[in-house]
Amino acid sequence: MDTGLIVTLFLAGTVIAFIFKGIIVIRSSERMVIERFGNYAHTLEPGINFIIPFVDQQRNFIWKKAPSDSALGRLLGETDSSLYNTQLATVTRIDIRETVLDMPSQIVITKDNVSIHINALLYIEITNSHDAIYRISNLPNAIEKLAQTTLRSLVGEMELDKTLSSREEINSRLQLILDEAADDWGAKVKRVEIQDLEVPKEIQAAMEKQMRAERDKRAAILEAEGLRKSAILKAEGEKESAILVAEGNRTARILEADGEKQALEKLKESLGSEFSQYLLAVRYLETMNHIGAQTEGDKTIFMPMDATATLGAIGGIQELFKGKV
Repeated sequence: MDTGLIVTLFLAGTVIAFIFKGIIVIRSSERMVIERFGNYAHTLEPGINFIIPFVDQQRNFIWKKAPSDSALGRLLGETDSSLYNTQLATVTRIDIRETVLDMPSQIVITKDNVSIHINALLYIEITNSHDAIYRISNLPNAIEKLAQTTLRSLVGEMELDKTLSSREEINSRLQLILDEAADDWGAKVKRVEIQDLEVPKEIQAAMEKQMRAERDKRAAILEAEGLRKSAILKAEGEKESAILVAEGNRTARILEADGEKQALEKLKESLGSEFSQYLLAVRYLETMNHIGAQTEGDKTIFMPMDATATLGAIGGIQELFKGKV
């Protein structure tokens, strides 16, 4: 074969290989940082991009190892839990999708000196590929360490009961602090979720006893409140009943007095001037009846000298009533 043809074919193959090596296809969810002679050149955007082979170099980036997208990987047992494990790897393509980082469990001490195990999930995404590479050496590790120290500080300000009942508050405060720091690193912390919060067994047993005591206390209070309300209602019922009885007696006495008053007025009209003698006789009889009731054993009653005259007056009044009738 002619030497010139061989050289031509070699050059043509080299040019074609050179061109193909300079073509890079970037997906929509990816970015790639290119350096030229060790300096930042540009960031490749989604689509077809061209670089100068052997001159432009892809900058490595430490990021979470993505789970396999192949069907074989799923069949081999890539469960949902494996998606949360933070397995770091060196990559050249930066995944800008929201990523979950699993913060390792750590021991934190509450304000009332109780040691608890706590871990969290961090949901972050890359917003600036340049800053994520050049402003921090290991972005996932930096965010995890910052989350651990911040969480230790937040829980240290709370007592155990407050910590157990304030997960949402801890999540919100932790997310704000991490997001502010991650903004300088070209990332955004979207959410923080406290995953596990384990209390020592002896503390948990004491809390269960306290909860039972609180439930018993509330039950006793409710029972006492029920008895108290029942006694109040009973007393109010007796009070209203006594008031009604008193009102009835009062009304009866008023009616009786009105009846007697009307009867005396009619009797006065009938007797005229002899009405006073009638009243004197009635009073006399009532007094004698009272004296007779108080006399025990000896039934002898000494009557005044004018008793005969009084009895005669009563007889006259009786005749008078007969005449009136």
